Amino acid sequence: MALLQAIPQPKPGLHLIATSPSLQHETGTTLFKPTQFTDFTQNHYDINSVDAVNGTSETPIGFDPFMTNVSQGLQSSQYNPYAEEHNPLAGASASYYGAQNTFSTPSQPLQYHLYYPLAPIRDTLQPYQRAVFDLFLPESLREDLQKRSEAARQVLASQPGVQSPSLQQYHSLVPLDTKLKNAPGIFGLPTWVWKANSRKNGNVYCLRRVEGFRLTNEDAIKAVNSWKKITHPNIVTTVEAFTTRDFNDSSLIFVHNYHPLSKTLAEHHFPTTTNRFSRTAPVPEKVLWSYLVQLSSALKVIHKAKLAARCIDISKVILTDKNRIRLSACSIYDVIQFEGHRRTEDLQQEDFLHLGKLMLSIGTNTPLRSTHDLRAVLDQFSRSYSSDLRERVDWLLSAPQTQLKTAEQLICDLATHIDDVCVASFNAYDEATIHLGRELENGRLVRLLAKLGTINERPEFDGDPNWSETDHRYTLKLFRDYVFHQVDSHGNPVLDLGHIISCLNKLDAGTEEKIYLTSRDHQSTFLVTYRELKKQVQAAFGDLQKGNTKQQQQNSRGF
Repeated sequence: MALLQAIPQPKPGLHLIATSPSLQHETGTTLFKPTQFTDFTQNHYDINSVDAVNGTSETPIGFDPFMTNVSQGLQSSQYNPYAEEHNPLAGASASYYGAQNTFSTPSQPLQYHLYYPLAPIRDTLQPYQRAVFDLFLPESLREDLQKRSEAARQVLASQPGVQSPSLQQYHSLVPLDTKLKNAPGIFGLPTWVWKANSRKNGNVYCLRRVEGFRLTNEDAIKAVNSWKKITHPNIVTTVEAFTTRDFNDSSLIFVHNYHPLSKTLAEHHFPTTTNRFSRTAPVPEKVLWSYLVQLSSALKVIHKAKLAARCIDISKVILTDKNRIRLSACSIYDVIQFEGHRRTEDLQQEDFLHLGKLMLSIGTNTPLRSTHDLRAVLDQFSRSYSSDLRERVDWLLSAPQTQLKTAEQLICDLATHIDDVCVASFNAYDEATIHLGRELENGRLVRLLAKLGTINERPEFDGDPNWSETDHRYTLKLFRDYVFHQVDSHGNPVLDLGHIISCLNKLDAGTEEKIYLTSRDHQSTFLVTYRELKKQVQAAFGDLQKGNTKQQQQNSRGF
């Protein structure tokens, strides 16, 4: 493995320095090629899919969790992810999105491990030495972010006779449900979940369709306006709601923020496929405390706005990150049950009861139904968890005695455990700051490389075909060779990422360190500092900017 370490400067008379061994990137070895299947219909979702709705971070590369009867295989032919034309290898269209696939995906699974450590880490590294992957995001975090981006960009390919509906300004609908049939859920009506893009701002949103709902009161849809004002890290933000007949019926559409690769707590804690010979381990108590603190914080904001959540159900609380949950599907009950005229105070007290049932269901690994004896389930719950947690769940399940329960009271009772959640959150924040700091350094180098790339080997500028080969631009060309085109004593290319990053950092800082540059024919030599090279880069790039501004002015005048 190439190590990034202090690199001695070249001595006069030497062209390039032989440094560490070559750094090889891992390239793809398989080709993604899904097979053909029938036209898309809503009733073709596979409820027995191993993966959860909207995918998971453990989804294998090339597996599509959304549709049924899709058998996807991997070819054994060699694939070059850097080639512009893949027809000789793939035997298919070279476009990024293949028209023959129901789900339009890249012709090759993304290479998530381009900087993955190729060998075990040595514990004998010196303080000034770094491994290659120490300069970038951790491979697990980078892979997760790339999968989220890929899930957000996934679209349905057009097929003859199959047309995805376009709802007002929302287009490119992709189903996120794996339901086999449109059975009524907790709302009493069949619902479907979609991902769609907005024509207004280009963002991706989550659309929840309530099938067969007929709006009889125009004031009901206005109830969504109160939810649009609520912004909380544990609540999925409501964007808008509208009615449509684009599905050949009367449907109600709710638009929420989209969180890729999220899944419900029901899918996370009650997977559809389990090993019948293994016993499910109880959920750690710290996880339950974290759930309780986050949902209590969400209820505090909701109740303070004179609203009630009404959707604290294991199928409507989504897991968007490690132990990070959010209340989804808020505001739906307020619209479809607008004629109920129930007191908000009574609905808020039901929120505490539903929260208690949620904790019981997860703690006992038992989906609760109306026929369950809550006291018996609570006794089972107390066998696995502390008396402190049992008392909090008991308080949530019990009816209010002298005064109504409040979210503020619940938050005060959870003060000790809120501290644990805050510590974990701050630690995650510090870790993210460290990773962003690495990417900040990489961003500086990318901007510097962009400047060098526009200067070096430019065919012609300002009527001079030798512009990039004269004056200080010629020195920058020699510096390019010094950084990127080193060879060893046998003339073999030397690929040392440490040398490249070290030189670019010194150039960006403009240090006083001197380097010895020589031409390829050894006829010209220069002894310059990084500060002088930095001034030369700024001067040459400034000339290009002036030329670009002059051309824009001429175009604006009609020349």
